[in-house]
Amino acid sequence: MFRLAAPALIALGLAAPLQALDLNAMSAEERDAFRAEVRNYLMEHPEIIFEAVQAMEERQAEAQAEADFSLVDVNRDAIFDDGFSHVAGNPEGDITLVEFTDYRCPYCRKATPEIDKLLEQDGNIRFIIKELPILGEASLAASRFAIATRQVEGGDAYEQVHDALMAMNGEPDEARLRRLSDDLGLDTGAIIQRMDSDEVNNEIIRTRELAQRLQISGTPTFVLADEMIRGFVPAEQLAVMVAEKRERDQ
Repeated sequence: MFRLAAPALIALGLAAPLQALDLNAMSAEERDAFRAEVRNYLMEHPEIIFEAVQAMEERQAEAQAEADFSLVDVNRDAIFDDGFSHVAGNPEGDITLVEFTDYRCPYCRKATPEIDKLLEQDGNIRFIIKELPILGEASLAASRFAIATRQVEGGDAYEQVHDALMAMNGEPDEARLRRLSDDLGLDTGAIIQRMDSDEVNNEIIRTRELAQRLQISGTPTFVLADEMIRGFVPAEQLAVMVAEKRERDQ
């Protein structure tokens, strides 16, 4: 209730001087009268509470967006050209979409076919995958395996493993990972051996540090051109946002 009451009082738009709103400066009778008036107003116009909360949330969203623009600008090189994150879609595309992802995240799994649909419909998007395992040891093992696959076998194998891990049921233990690698005809021994290497660890560390600088606390998180998108977004909505970015940049 307290969270709603403060915005509601502001929304009343009282014309009285600021000091008149200082309840401590009022007598007990004046405070009771003021509170009664506020209560009566809110009872007669309860919608004002929700309008005030909505306005407050919109202002907070605008402030977050402005802060995100600055974060993206400051960290542009690490986001779009870190030298190791996998680049899919059209590497020469006119706009870049980045996803921070975790294989055990249900919303990342939900986002994967949406991203595939977007890239199929729009052949001019450069798509970067950033491994951000934040959901425990299973997430970390899956990311280690995916990164090791890319380092040993290359980008095509990485994309196959990426999609398979997103669809995997059960924990990505070593037996399942070995079976997946064998089924894809990969160098399983070399991949498993590389999973705990410094090369793999360094990529995960650098991406986590970048995520901290960008104040990313959940997955999926996207960066589209200069904007951060925190959470799942369907392909249709992403396509609209891409079109708006292109139109803006013309």
